[in-house]
Amino acid sequence: MPSKVRIALDAMGGDAGAAVVIPGAAISLGRHRDTEFLLVGDRAKIEPELDRYPQLKAASTIIHTDVAVSGSDKPSQALRRGRKTSSMWLAIDAVKQGEAHVAVSAGNTGALMAMSRFHLRTLPGIDRPAITGMWPTKRGESVVLDLGATIGGDAHHLVSLALMGAAMASVLLDKKRPTVGLLNIGTEEIKGHEEIRDAGEILRARNLPELDYIGFVEGDGIGKGLADVIVTEGYAGNIALKAAEGTARQMAELLREGMQRSWLSRLGYLFARGAFQALRNKMDPNKSNGGVFLGLNGIVVKSHGGTGAEGFAYAIDVGYEMAHYDLLNKINQMLKREGGALNSVQPAPEDVS
Repeated sequence: MPSKVRIALDAMGGDAGAAVVIPGAAISLGRHRDTEFLLVGDRAKIEPELDRYPQLKAASTIIHTDVAVSGSDKPSQALRRGRKTSSMWLAIDAVKQGEAHVAVSAGNTGALMAMSRFHLRTLPGIDRPAITGMWPTKRGESVVLDLGATIGGDAHHLVSLALMGAAMASVLLDKKRPTVGLLNIGTEEIKGHEEIRDAGEILRARNLPELDYIGFVEGDGIGKGLADVIVTEGYAGNIALKAAEGTARQMAELLREGMQRSWLSRLGYLFARGAFQALRNKMDPNKSNGGVFLGLNGIVVKSHGGTGAEGFAYAIDVGYEMAHYDLLNKINQMLKREGGALNSVQPAPEDVS
């Protein structure tokens, strides 16, 4: 693990740019004193914010650029317009050049993935990267991937996701042999698409020492925490994520309305305030912020674009943990050891758009 973790921040990404990125970095620095930052963006916007945080200023270097990737840019447009000049590209380039261990951005997701994949390339044995996130459950947290990086996936892709997700769980959840489940429409072996069934057969037959494959998991099993790692392709993963986020917001609104309905309900809230606060903390989206792009020759973390400073700090924390505990090396070692699991099924040709 490095003595200092250097993190490159896209200070122009997200809805608020430096106004959120800088205070978020200050919060994260308070939790991880062995962090150094490369702040990539417009110096005129960064410096006034940075002056408010002397300790952060002492631990930071500014890389100036006034070019930002727009939230409306298509990935191909971002690559053409922002390549080698934008704050997003330069943050990724810092990882490529070894100047930073990880890059964090709240910018355009499609553009960030396109630039990261184009510049960093994928790891040997990985045909497509994945967006990986931490999912709050009844048992704690689970690693879930893919949350929307690529649509569809054959058995080779799903097995590679299982290997990478297990490596991430070993870092973040401190699990020597994390349990892994494949998201499916039923738990029976005959259920689901052929590629899911094939991936399950491979994982069961290989009995990999780095993970414990438990079989298929239905959608409600994610929140129950039935597995430390839940694997799915990006289409289903993104729908599951958005449905869960929407349900959490709806529950919060219904609770708020119910508690304000009468003086009795308001009185009841006073007695149960501690329980409601615990629920609010458990469902706080800020604490689950930070999707890791797995499968690349470098670590890139995507923050929600509309998050506040606290939420952005959690995204930085995720990047810190990935670098501090050498996630990339762990994934590489696992892929080399368990390459037979990937070689046992050939990847399908990838569509090029």
